[in-house]
Amino acid sequence: MEQGLTVAPVLSSPDDVILETATTEVIQSTLTDDQVKTTYELERAAKEIRERGCKRIALQFPDHMLVDAPKVSQLLEAEIVTATPDARICILADTSYSACCVDEVAAEHADADMVIHYGRTCLSPTSRLPAIYIYTNHALDHAAVVEQFGQQFPDKSAKVVLAADLTYQNHVEDISKLLKEAGYTNFIATEAIRDPAAVIPNRKLVVDTPVTDDQLQDYALFHISDPPTALLLALKSRFASLHVLSTEGPSLGVSDPTMQAAGLLRRRFAKVLTLASAGVIGILVNTLSVSNYLKSIDILRDKIAKAGKKSYTIVVGKLNPAKLANFSEIEGWVVVGCWESGLVEDDTAYWRPVITPFEMEVALMREDERVWGGEWWGGVEKLSLEDAPVEEAANGDKAGDEHDDLDEEESLPPEFDLRTGRLVSHSRPMRQNPAKSSSTTTNGEPGTYAKNGSGSLIKRTVGELASINGVVSPGAEYLRSQRTWQGLGSDFDNEASTLVEEGRSGVARGYVVGDDENKH
Repeated sequence: MEQGLTVAPVLSSPDDVILETATTEVIQSTLTDDQVKTTYELERAAKEIRERGCKRIALQFPDHMLVDAPKVSQLLEAEIVTATPDARICILADTSYSACCVDEVAAEHADADMVIHYGRTCLSPTSRLPAIYIYTNHALDHAAVVEQFGQQFPDKSAKVVLAADLTYQNHVEDISKLLKEAGYTNFIATEAIRDPAAVIPNRKLVVDTPVTDDQLQDYALFHISDPPTALLLALKSRFASLHVLSTEGPSLGVSDPTMQAAGLLRRRFAKVLTLASAGVIGILVNTLSVSNYLKSIDILRDKIAKAGKKSYTIVVGKLNPAKLANFSEIEGWVVVGCWESGLVEDDTAYWRPVITPFEMEVALMREDERVWGGEWWGGVEKLSLEDAPVEEAANGDKAGDEHDDLDEEESLPPEFDLRTGRLVSHSRPMRQNPAKSSSTTTNGEPGTYAKNGSGSLIKRTVGELASINGVVSPGAEYLRSQRTWQGLGSDFDNEASTLVEEGRSGVARGYVVGDDENKH
């Protein structure tokens, strides 16, 4: 081997490599111009742009559609250039949050006055900018769908609700006609609307006689295309069984995710039990576009405060475990977002549990009231404040007599973590009595308090919660007890005093101790 080497092996790249242009693979769109116009409904988009008189339009694509974005932009600009010659079109890059929501933050950075959202969407109402939703059109073999439907429901009188993903919603009407011709009489078709709080989110049942929620429990659901996990959990609690027609592969196939969804719901309920014993809860803002997200945050704050817990509101953009792990004092998270992005699907890497506002309401209930009948919601659409907000005194507790608060606290039953069986003493830190005043010495005068106008933390006596400006703060208590570094010399109080002794002197080759002439 050594005899075959004539030159030294290359162990590093030459210096001029950094000046070379990196070659990247450019993926081109496979659609023709006519297919792009049909799939992305350019004619409808151009018509609405002309009617609204918009001058700067932002196009928002999901990742798998970005390959068609340049061609869509060029063809759309050609459609509107005659009516609005000064109109400009820009393509939004990576979205700030989830792709199902209109990214108003990125659109405002581009100074856009309208957003066109392509692909599947949660249809959450925007707060500032107008939006056009284009679901995009995809081909579907109607005869094959009817055949798969017949294999799942051989009984022509079976009670079935026919629904589809928004990207296939335009096929539902034609498939319904074929099912009627095949002899099915008790199926119900759906159409797309903007109503996340509907029985089927953003869907309306096309029926002559209204169907109640209890009656809908007797129906099965036949869904075209795989639904997102949040929709799957919501549908599991509303229908007797689920039948999903997969459109991803070369051939159509039907799966039954009913048992899978039931297992996911049990996992969600386990997380609810974990949050029930949490004392410090983080409100995680996962959207800045949903119109009522500010009101939802206020409602969650009031509910958490009423339960005697402490909340902190945090905005971090796109969620990942590393970001949330920085806040170690937070014992659990609740996500404020749309009904799709409010659910964190792959949460195994997260240090603390992350739940939805609906699950948070269940967790805040008392143990004797906490009953979950299987209903599930993913976003803030069912969040409501039924009771009046909690009136708090300056110390963070309910206003009232101190003795009444003490009696109420002592009469409360002990709380246990239902998952571990351990006693939890800090599950409601804001219901504890305010830290009683301890006698301190300031400027030699006992019984007075050290004034601190800056509001910095002050170390309290053992057993008392830390406070900021007189308000009890579990977060400050965590910092005081877990993260406080007292600096060098903090162990002086633990060591006995010693007399001053003369140390060694000299240079490194030999030290002398005192009058001793021997070198060490």
